[in-house]
Amino acid sequence: MSGAGSTWAKNLTYSAVELLEPEGLEQLAEVMSSAQRVRLLGSRHSFNRIADTTGTMVGLGRLPVDVSVDSDRQRARVEGGAAYGEVARRLHEQGWGLHAMASLPHITVAGAVATDTHGSGDGIPSLAEGVAAVEIVTTEGRQVRLERGEEDFGGAVVSLGTLGAVVALELDVEPTYDVAQTVYEGLTWDAVAADLDAVTGLGTSVSVFTDWADADAPHQVWVKQRTDSTGGDPRALGLTAADGQRHMMRDGPGERCTRQGGVPGPWLDRLPHFRLDFVPSNGAEVQSEWLLPRSRAGEAIDALRGLADALGPLTQACEMRSVAVGQQWLGLTRGEDCVAFHFTWSPDQRAVEALIPRIEEGLEPLGARPHWGKLFDERALARRIEELYPQRGRMLGLAARLDPCGALRNDYLERVGL
Repeated sequence: MSGAGSTWAKNLTYSAVELLEPEGLEQLAEVMSSAQRVRLLGSRHSFNRIADTTGTMVGLGRLPVDVSVDSDRQRARVEGGAAYGEVARRLHEQGWGLHAMASLPHITVAGAVATDTHGSGDGIPSLAEGVAAVEIVTTEGRQVRLERGEEDFGGAVVSLGTLGAVVALELDVEPTYDVAQTVYEGLTWDAVAADLDAVTGLGTSVSVFTDWADADAPHQVWVKQRTDSTGGDPRALGLTAADGQRHMMRDGPGERCTRQGGVPGPWLDRLPHFRLDFVPSNGAEVQSEWLLPRSRAGEAIDALRGLADALGPLTQACEMRSVAVGQQWLGLTRGEDCVAFHFTWSPDQRAVEALIPRIEEGLEPLGARPHWGKLFDERALARRIEELYPQRGRMLGLAARLDPCGALRNDYLERVGL
């Protein structure tokens, strides 16, 4: 049995011999500098071995959590091991908000941004793009700060855990705001392909859900709209509002999701899909996600519709969202606005892994990048790594400088070409 247990979904058992959770920076520096092999563990919400190691796993959950705002610069300093939901609550209490939230508020800030996890919306970039500075404890026990505008900052946030333990981050904040969320039904994929802008422009953040039981029509559209702005007209797309609270899985428990029905509420209670006070599911799932240029969305939809018969039996929910261009060297949206196709699969990992090459055969020619923390063909990515991430060499150089002994390296990084 692993000394660090398993992923959140229990689809993988970690190889680490121990899990250590320091309670202060001095203790953390000692652990980081003494371990021959070490990786950082967040909320365990990954589905591959990105966080794995044969040595020591380090969790930051016992470090004190403080959320302090510099109002003049509109930045908040937060601890890396804190969950986004807790950070959001404390920010809102002080009158501040974030530009986006991921579907789950339960994930840690450091782990989420390190893999370029995102919210959604036209003009809304990933969570990593809202990071203004990173504070790291390296494997030499040094404390290093990297700030936006510095030469190496492009590799500092989406780092895949290759630089050290992210103990604190500075996040861009803005005055708190309200959001209203409405679920609509009646959309077709033909309508999405014909006018993607009309669909993603329905609200501040828009999610199109399908389980591929019907190759022609998604079953839900979740529209989250800031109350200080207006969105598009759902009637122009033939949409009707749902008659009750919905879960993105047809038979899922709607009460676990954030409030719908167009009722305004604070941003932290609407932008995520799931409520912080509920476990989002029982973990009986695995996940994959691919992001590709927005201009290729219609082709991607066609490719996936052609696989509907194979996707349907394994898909619990598939979500399409838009994400704005990012600047991180290993960012999933670097250089262009993107659409994301996220799959929550049934927990038959062997069958999912057998299907992934067929999906990637259709999406790779469109420039798709797989999410770093989910299931994909890692060897296939390694063959395309230079094409997809031309700053790979700079990233490897930065990692070598901050981790000269290679203690943070693992088999996953080798398989993906990093």
